Amino acid sequence: MTAALEGHAAPAGGIQATPLPEISVVMPTYRRPDLLERCLRALIGQTLAPYRFEVIVVDDGREDRCRELVERIAATPDAPVIRYRRPLEGRGPAVARNTGWRAASAPLVAFTDDDTMPDADWLARGLAAMQANPQWVAAAGQVRVPPPLDLDRDAADHVPTDHELMTRGLETAEFVTANAFVRRDTLARIDGFDERFLRAWREDSDLQFRLQHHGPVGRIAEALVWHPVRPERWGVSLRQQRNVFFDALLYRKHPQIYRSRIRPVPPWDYYAIVALTLGAPLVAIAGQGVAALAMLAVALALVLRITIKRLRTTSHALPHVWEMLCTSAVIPFLSVYWRLRGAWHFRTPFL
Repeated sequence: MTAALEGHAAPAGGIQATPLPEISVVMPTYRRPDLLERCLRALIGQTLAPYRFEVIVVDDGREDRCRELVERIAATPDAPVIRYRRPLEGRGPAVARNTGWRAASAPLVAFTDDDTMPDADWLARGLAAMQANPQWVAAAGQVRVPPPLDLDRDAADHVPTDHELMTRGLETAEFVTANAFVRRDTLARIDGFDERFLRAWREDSDLQFRLQHHGPVGRIAEALVWHPVRPERWGVSLRQQRNVFFDALLYRKHPQIYRSRIRPVPPWDYYAIVALTLGAPLVAIAGQGVAALAMLAVALALVLRITIKRLRTTSHALPHVWEMLCTSAVIPFLSVYWRLRGAWHFRTPFL
């Protein structure tokens, strides 16, 4: 088989005898060919018969090497139909997923990401559960985050870094597009993902909340996807603060749900650190040096409290402790900046 490009079907060489698939897998990808190939190999290894599903890879990076990779893997003997798409316009995971499900042939859409490893029974169990529960408009599968490979010590003794711990949060998330099953007609009814979510952040929560207006969203614990922790450069938590910009959009659309299920109160300690740090020089200029030092001392104490909280269940290796201390001093400023910028951009009273 060969991958389809820009909406054109792969050449079939005659009349197609196989029936339409029962489930379409939609997977966005962005310039990660090694991860993409690993995920596609896992999909080819599904226990569900290949004629019962298709895979749609949406290339948000718009690279020929990605298309060539998909075409090569699609030619694997006994592989399901694997199709390649590029968004006609726009960027981001929401745009890519919309491109994918709108090209889907099946009445049920399974979403995953290129950095996952679907279990061999993932599709079979997800499809069976959705067929057994026709009242569900969607369902969330189970995401598992394995510990990093470490030949020098037992994985059971491994203490995660802050980044690893954040990734493990996928295991307890209510609904993530790394492992989700959604009926295509319901996606069409709500017009899919909100493409204003330009990053892989909160677009799945927004979809879940809108889906729940049309019916129950179930849980399929036996439909398992593995999500290994990706290596990251120093200071990943600083780069992640840009995500908070889209918290403002989610809050604008679902204010009560946001406060009840995501963040009950704003991060007042962040605002206090920013206010105290920026206010101290002004107080010092006014001749109140002791008060300015007291303000900075309180700000430092709050930073140390944040650092200790982040280290409570994470690695105490010296490089990691140093990273937590440095980033904890900067995160409040970045977080407040992106929060207020998001509130202004989306015209919502979000703090």
